[in-house]
Amino acid sequence: MKDEESDNRLGSYLRARRELVSPAQAGLPAGGTRRVPGLRREEVALLAGISPDYYLRLERGRDKNPSPQVLESLARVLHLDDIERTYLLGLVAARPRTPRRKRPEHVPARVLQLLAHLQIPAFVEGRAFDVLASNPMAVALSPRLRPGENRLRSLLLDPEEQAFHQDWTKAAASFIAALRTTIGDDTDNPRFVELVGELALSSQRFRTLWARHDVRNLDGGTTTVNHPVVGELRLHRDKLAIDDVILVVYYPDKGSDSDEKLQLLAALAHTKPTDTAQSRPADISHPKAP
Repeated sequence: MKDEESDNRLGSYLRARRELVSPAQAGLPAGGTRRVPGLRREEVALLAGISPDYYLRLERGRDKNPSPQVLESLARVLHLDDIERTYLLGLVAARPRTPRRKRPEHVPARVLQLLAHLQIPAFVEGRAFDVLASNPMAVALSPRLRPGENRLRSLLLDPEEQAFHQDWTKAAASFIAALRTTIGDDTDNPRFVELVGELALSSQRFRTLWARHDVRNLDGGTTTVNHPVVGELRLHRDKLAIDDVILVVYYPDKGSDSDEKLQLLAALAHTKPTDTAQSRPADISHPKAP
């Protein structure tokens, strides 16, 4: 991420977002042939109440300290939601760039014990969606939830993981937008640089979605997956922050068809030898190749 995008994050974000707003959405006539997708720079400036020259300076990184009022106006014109608006404001928020201490992500011992006791799929992930630890039910749900795997890499490059998600297109978009949110201004983090670089080279889908500059929080929710043995499962997902890592749990509605299928999956998992490596944190300094 040591490129024009990281050097001019505000300009890159503004350019990407204006290209996603149609003239009709902005209340403007289409007006013949347009050489650029979305809105023109001068149209954004007009609608935001600023001069075209000033907006050009913002996009080109010549002015990196616009006022909150200007940013709020741009957020309105670009139809940003609350998460996107917060992200835009954060791009220019005054914050000292002190060197960050790089340390490996560590799973606390008490969390490993908790994983061993949980009877539902549960695992621990790092900031870049690296699986650091998991219980047998998580691996029974998906082999890609073993320690050492990366959830985003699996989602984009593993055909079995793509088939696993009933709405793979939505899942991929959500994960990529969440990664950009997580990275924030930590653009020189070696793990993020490595992962973004790898996926940019190996996945057209990643390149397309990354260029949109979407931002989202990937928190709790409900998802439907297609398990190769027990079939369709509708599961709730909760993510709990513990120290520097995230505990992720999946569970069905009590008494539902998915609950019965998950119990069957648990019974099948207990008939297999236990893999003790599932309860040990992974070394993510050398991630598993796809």
